Amino acid sequence: MFTGLVQSLGTVQANEDSEGGRTLRILEPTLAPQVLMGESIAVDGACLTVVAQTACELTFQVGPETLAKTTLAHRVPGDRVNLERALRAGDPIGGHFVTGHIDCTGTILSKTPNGEWLTVWFTYPNEFDDLLVNKGSIAVDGVSLTVVDTERGKFSVMLIPHTINQTTLGLKAPTAAVNLEFDLLAKHVRKLIQNMTITI
Repeated sequence: MFTGLVQSLGTVQANEDSEGGRTLRILEPTLAPQVLMGESIAVDGACLTVVAQTACELTFQVGPETLAKTTLAHRVPGDRVNLERALRAGDPIGGHFVTGHIDCTGTILSKTPNGEWLTVWFTYPNEFDDLLVNKGSIAVDGVSLTVVDTERGKFSVMLIPHTINQTTLGLKAPTAAVNLEFDLLAKHVRKLIQNMTITI
């Protein structure tokens, strides 16, 4: 479990085919020495397990399902990625509950400056429309954000200067793909309503 508060930016060193999946190596000399083998790390919002480490680098194995559902299959050396360690008992929850299980990918539609802030619109598959509400929560590339406006197949957020400077969302341009995880509570509510409808 995560909160969507990015702790550092890593740099992809390698993303190589490996027995049906990929081996992903990420350079991050500040975070790497603190991390334990087998620990869960959210990489651009996707929960991955540390399988090897050095004083400055973390290695992950990325399975076929994750490659199919996220942008990680397309990461190349030099790309920056958002990193967050798993939530521990007693840690403050500053964002919202994020599982690290990506629902789908979306696309940056536009970025409009508003002083030092940015209004960003994203597109996503229409099938997820009922999981978004104005002022609700969503994780974009692992970043906990508040939805400003929603329309069919798209939504907007407002990025504060800190998020622009400390996450990949400030680096990505329109047309770039992003990982989306919709709010866990919204998914449970939708399932309950669907089951009630079937029962009735």
